[in-house]
Amino acid sequence: MIRELAYLRVASPRHEDWVAYATEVLGCQLAPRGADGSVRLRVDDAAHRISVSLGGADAFEAAGWGFVNETELAAYVARLRDTGLRVAEGTPEECADRAVAGMWWVTDPWGTRHEFVWGQQRHPGTFWPGRRISGFVSDDFGLGHIVLIAPSLAEADAFYCDLLGFTLSDRVDEEFMKVRFYHCNGRHHSLGIAEVPGTVGFNHLMLEVRNLDDVGTGYDLARKQGHPIVRALGRHTNDLMTSFYMSTPSSFQIEYGCGGLVVDDRTWVASTNDRPSLWGHELTDWGRDNPPGILNKLEEVAR
Repeated sequence: MIRELAYLRVASPRHEDWVAYATEVLGCQLAPRGADGSVRLRVDDAAHRISVSLGGADAFEAAGWGFVNETELAAYVARLRDTGLRVAEGTPEECADRAVAGMWWVTDPWGTRHEFVWGQQRHPGTFWPGRRISGFVSDDFGLGHIVLIAPSLAEADAFYCDLLGFTLSDRVDEEFMKVRFYHCNGRHHSLGIAEVPGTVGFNHLMLEVRNLDDVGTGYDLARKQGHPIVRALGRHTNDLMTSFYMSTPSSFQIEYGCGGLVVDDRTWVASTNDRPSLWGHELTDWGRDNPPGILNKLEEVAR
């Protein structure tokens, strides 16, 4: 089964802006550039976890999901094929670009690409943060979590839970926000799906740092350097993450937080929350006036 969110790939006309933003605000370390000039970023000893390539428009390219070994990935691919799902093998060039030993990929019902990999390259003892922080919570739980936007929660649940094998952690169900959260390891969720009828997109990537001071200094730096705050500091009801949301140079958001809940499948019970936050996370004027991420109309994606 899926072990972790191994990496994220996006494209953007402003990919060069990620060099300063990711190192000076987020605390990521720059990795060597990709063959296509993409900006690659590290949050731990993995070769790279985030890749931002040059594109004509902001776009979500793929999420990479890591497996324990080649045998488990092969069994997983066979199971997916038994369901009738089309599964394609990554080329040697794609594997080299992702710094993995092997890769297969699928698309969800709306064309969003997900890659399944094993053997992600690591360089032990080499991670050095771009600014003074205590580090990221990643080695045991992967990069963080992503929240995607889909037109139907029922269809998304059938694909991500029933087919891909994610486990439902809980959900938020209120008038203007309906989201399901899924886990694949101890992190409360590595994947969230928010329902927006007629829309496909990418809302945010969560990066978890090790203490509240890292969050606070990131908040100050984001404001000082002019990166818009989307939601102010707050604490979530479901994973108990204390965090804030900021806009990136590429339309989607970063949730930057600490203290996320660790779940145990032996005792965890999925629940429904009637609001997303215990306190805070107030939407700013910038957040009200701008789209919540990279959004595409369903009819445009289907072309």
